[in-house]
Amino acid sequence: MPSDIIAFVVFCRLRYRLTLRDLSEIMLLRGFTVSHECIRRWEVKLLPVMGDALRKRRHGRGRSSGVSWYVDETYLKVQGRWCYLYRAIDRDGNLIDTMLSATRDMKAAKKFFRSARSVAGFVPDRVTTDGHSSYPRAIRSTLGRNVRHRTNVYLNNRLEQDHRGIKGRIRCMRGFKEHDAADRFCREHGELRNFLRSRSRHNQYISATRRRNRFLHHARIAIGIMQNA
Repeated sequence: MPSDIIAFVVFCRLRYRLTLRDLSEIMLLRGFTVSHECIRRWEVKLLPVMGDALRKRRHGRGRSSGVSWYVDETYLKVQGRWCYLYRAIDRDGNLIDTMLSATRDMKAAKKFFRSARSVAGFVPDRVTTDGHSSYPRAIRSTLGRNVRHRTNVYLNNRLEQDHRGIKGRIRCMRGFKEHDAADRFCREHGELRNFLRSRSRHNQYISATRRRNRFLHHARIAIGIMQNA
């Protein structure tokens, strides 16, 4: 199978609300007989490569005076059990990090903040969360005592709305069978979705022409990364 077609299929798998069997049927219409398990293997191989490359591109970016992170969890099913998807964005809606955890406790919160600090390349001035008891200590121990912690649920509305991206994407998948597969898919979906964003700040006006051109340019970059993997 040509590498450009493989990369395109994996891109569509992550970006659009298509199941593995949907993609297998679409490939059949284009004259390629590919099983859904074959597409799954492509996904396992290429998604981490693309995700790592996109994370490196934004490492250290976004650091400015007064930078804020908004942290919250949403829920998804893995092997029939509810798990916690930790997510963080900045005040302009740009992704900081994503992590799936089977638990919602101090250990998970510390692990997430260590990962977010490593991915972002800096620590914020403020972190806004809900009122869960694990956050204050986790923030102090991983990000430092100088980071201001806010617990206003209304300030986190932007992140609550942002959860709809991953929730809408996985709805058609009816859950995951493996924790690692769920973590990989959610993490790399967040990276690609963030990379394809047309706006860099809230309420920014972007013309339709510029939005299309930006999407096409960034989509080609993401596909090219996977094609060369």
